[in-house]
Amino acid sequence: YPKGNESMGPAASLSGRNIGSDFAGIDGWRMYHGHQIPGFPKHPHRGFETVTITRKGLIDHSDSLGATARFGRGDLQWLTAGGGIQHSEMFPMVNIDRDNHLELFQIWLNLPKKNKLATPHFVMHWADQVPTVEIKDSKGNRTRVTLHAGALGETVPPNPPPHSWASQADSQVAIWTIRLDANAVWTLPPVAEGVNRSLYLFSGSGIQLADQKIPNMSCIELSAAPTLTSGEQGAFKEDSLQIVNGPEESELLLLQGRPIGEPVAQYGPFVMNTSEEIQQAFQDYRRTEFGGWGWKDDAPVHSRAEGRFARHADGRLDRPVEKH
Repeated sequence: YPKGNESMGPAASLSGRNIGSDFAGIDGWRMYHGHQIPGFPKHPHRGFETVTITRKGLIDHSDSLGATARFGRGDLQWLTAGGGIQHSEMFPMVNIDRDNHLELFQIWLNLPKKNKLATPHFVMHWADQVPTVEIKDSKGNRTRVTLHAGALGETVPPNPPPHSWASQADSQVAIWTIRLDANAVWTLPPVAEGVNRSLYLFSGSGIQLADQKIPNMSCIELSAAPTLTSGEQGAFKEDSLQIVNGPEESELLLLQGRPIGEPVAQYGPFVMNTSEEIQQAFQDYRRTEFGGWGWKDDAPVHSRAEGRFARHADGRLDRPVEKH
């Protein structure tokens, strides 16, 4: 994003943009559903949870539980929508003297039927609480694996919310970001048969897997099924899978988990098991607004001077340990 103005919006003209639904990417950035500040004003969810991995920039969060936060710069947020929640996610441009960089992943993680209508839950894991495992190959090149969910060896990340599929011991959910030095070699640990696994190569000049070259901006589906071989298109046998990086630093996102094994019906902000449950979600939202909205506007933001913090629904205030 460009430099910010006094209102923490872009110090740039908004003419020609479809304000309120700007996804065109004019000049390389989007306002999304924001009118003055980019982001997503209040909107509902039910039946799943969001896992937001921040890498650069800041996000201002508010929800119908009464929780609010400013987080970013490596922080991790879990938000279990369960039976229904409204929240907003705004991207304040706090820098007025330089560009405002924002980079994040948001993973939608399904909930099993028994937890579809669970009580909503908000969890914040600050960057200093999210562990990174560093491994060196025989030439000293590093691979650094940041564990947002799922253990690697003896290193275990903070617990996910209690009703999350990731909190079930046999789900084998893992969400890792993997950074490889130029020419680094790392062997991905094997996973049990029946567990789905994908690698998203989103930065670098390419990697090599099972003697096949993978270009940047690729999704790689892995399988532990013994009948698959490295020669099959789009599938790699997952036992002792070695990643050989190219001449530039590369980064990957790993998503892993055992399938819940239930029907999935998704429409807009709701993820349920049947179309009838989707219709019920719309009816319930119109009737209850999932707890209403206790904020002064639909897109709350915090002051420019405010640091990273989380105020939970019970009033508890939490702040990260700031490094200087």
